[in-house]
Amino acid sequence: MKLIKVKDYQEMSSVASNYISNQVRKHNPFTLGLATGGTPKKTYELLIDDHKNNGTSYSHVTTFNLDEYIGLTKEDSNSYHYYMKHALFKYIDINPKNIFIPDGLSENIEQECAEYEQKIRTYGGVNLQLLGIGANGHIGFNEPGTPFSSQTHVVELTPSTRTANARYFNSIKHVPTHAITMGIASIMASKEILLLVSGEEKSQALKHLLSDEAPTENFPASILRKHPCVTIIADIDALKDLDEKGVSSLYTMLNL
Repeated sequence: MKLIKVKDYQEMSSVASNYISNQVRKHNPFTLGLATGGTPKKTYELLIDDHKNNGTSYSHVTTFNLDEYIGLTKEDSNSYHYYMKHALFKYIDINPKNIFIPDGLSENIEQECAEYEQKIRTYGGVNLQLLGIGANGHIGFNEPGTPFSSQTHVVELTPSTRTANARYFNSIKHVPTHAITMGIASIMASKEILLLVSGEEKSQALKHLLSDEAPTENFPASILRKHPCVTIIADIDALKDLDEKGVSSLYTMLNL
């Protein structure tokens, strides 16, 4: 694991967007795993700026999103289809045929999960997976207790996750109770993982992740310690419960 320390959300987003755009320019073809929510939003804005100003092309890029709510139409402003279209896709030159997001309205959700997993394999797996982390350690929508062996599957969202996402809805009662998510094994099959962590509300989760404790399904993100190529970009607030002496020597600390 490599830990890049930055001062704030803006710098985290800048470092992340530079990292992603460099990888996109270097590799053809390239498969990119994408996340949603508040954490990567500025990163996407900066990728759009880079595309406009520097001409970085996404014509050779295929994307797979981590998850989608069950029960929302693609046009619903709270669906991740809508989020990705308006946060990134409509502003870059990616081929719509190369964009993959789970279909939360599929008549056969279990089949949708199996086919989504197969699509990822058909494209040779994800080259770079962008991740955030939940306060309870969830990655994607893989809540505590999710088996490390899980592939793309249906998950019932915990009350804490639904409460955290309620800010995007009119009220918590409108937050879907279930979602499709890439499984933990699916995420771990990515060749490289880029984890973004910002804000003191994520500080305990980051501290747990960077501990020397054995990975446990009660804290899904802990499995990332077993991945051979993980880069964490974390800001000062997210690192407030850590000092460099408290971080294992397994991690490289970089000041940017």
